[in-house]
Amino acid sequence: MKPDIVPRMVDSSRIFALVVAAGSGTRAGGALPKQYAPIAGKPMLRHCVEALRNHPRIIAVQVVIDPAHHALYDATLGDLSLPAPVAGGVSRADSVWAGLEALAAHSPDYVLVHDAARPFLSAALIDRLLAALAPDTGVVPALPVADTVRRYAAGAWEEVSRDGLFRIQTPQAFSFPALYHLDARFRHDATDEAAAWLAAGKKLAYVEGDPRLQKITTAAELENAIQPATRIATGMGYDVHTLIPAGQAHTICLGGIDIPHAHKLHGHSDADVVIHAVVDAILGALAEGDIGTFFPPSDAQWKGADSAIFLAKACERLAARSGRLMHLDVTLICEAPKIGPHRDAMRQHLAALLDCPLERVSVKATTTERLGFTGREEGIACHAIATLQLPETV
Repeated sequence: MKPDIVPRMVDSSRIFALVVAAGSGTRAGGALPKQYAPIAGKPMLRHCVEALRNHPRIIAVQVVIDPAHHALYDATLGDLSLPAPVAGGVSRADSVWAGLEALAAHSPDYVLVHDAARPFLSAALIDRLLAALAPDTGVVPALPVADTVRRYAAGAWEEVSRDGLFRIQTPQAFSFPALYHLDARFRHDATDEAAAWLAAGKKLAYVEGDPRLQKITTAAELENAIQPATRIATGMGYDVHTLIPAGQAHTICLGGIDIPHAHKLHGHSDADVVIHAVVDAILGALAEGDIGTFFPPSDAQWKGADSAIFLAKACERLAARSGRLMHLDVTLICEAPKIGPHRDAMRQHLAALLDCPLERVSVKATTTERLGFTGREEGIACHAIATLQLPETV
């Protein structure tokens, strides 16, 4: 028994979606049929269904599957309130017809037919289709062919003009009664619903497609789709600590390296201005506050603490966001000590703490020509800029 379908329409039209997912997906390789392969944390088929189901003008989504994949379907979509899946046929046309037969009981006004192999469907594209849809006009998304096109025939290459050539995508939208009642010869001889529609002498409109809506067919295309979209985030950190007399030979900690100095740095923890600035840079790029958010100076447990603890927390937050450090640039501002002799040791120590290649860590220093508090050797300051790669959120 099919579950009740609750209308979620914002107008009087009854619009349903049909997702064809009955193929074997053998050309994509892998242990699973491609429509069930995970992309960005969920199966390809779920991406398609959620995009259609979440659109406010679509009442329900009917999925057509291979009966042998029923367990995969349940694991992928079983938690959603969908009509029971329909068994597909030998060809794509057979599967579409099976889906239309199932939808006929709900008397749709319009139907969007979509391929499960096109997972990255946007609400904006659905909006474009529905805006152009009319009872006597089907609508398909299309993209102009940008590449040079040649035809190979009889052992020779023939140049083909790409003027007027378009790549046709799905979903394809139609009046349901008109598509449902197309003559069988048009349905079964066509490569898609738009071809059958045109063969029957009906009008077809074209809207701008989406380059991200590429059909995934081969193993290479699936591998590319599995790679998540990313963005670059940049954060800046700054820290300063006062130099106070040590009263005896002393060392200061910069970038985790102990360096001899006549004074010591004053701070609640070990006063490592380098690591403190780096932590703030990473947290800033993550938009997760600053070092005080996680390690407030009012908390006595951090008194004299090794700043490597703070950096470990920043790295933990970065890992939790599935990000990685692409580059770190550190600039120390001080008259003394001389940083040059210790630069390589700082870079190596920071790279080890960050678990990143050495070439991604830069440490340099400058003075203020005896101007300001650093010029008077009253303190040491540090700037850090962290560049992160993070998964893009949709």
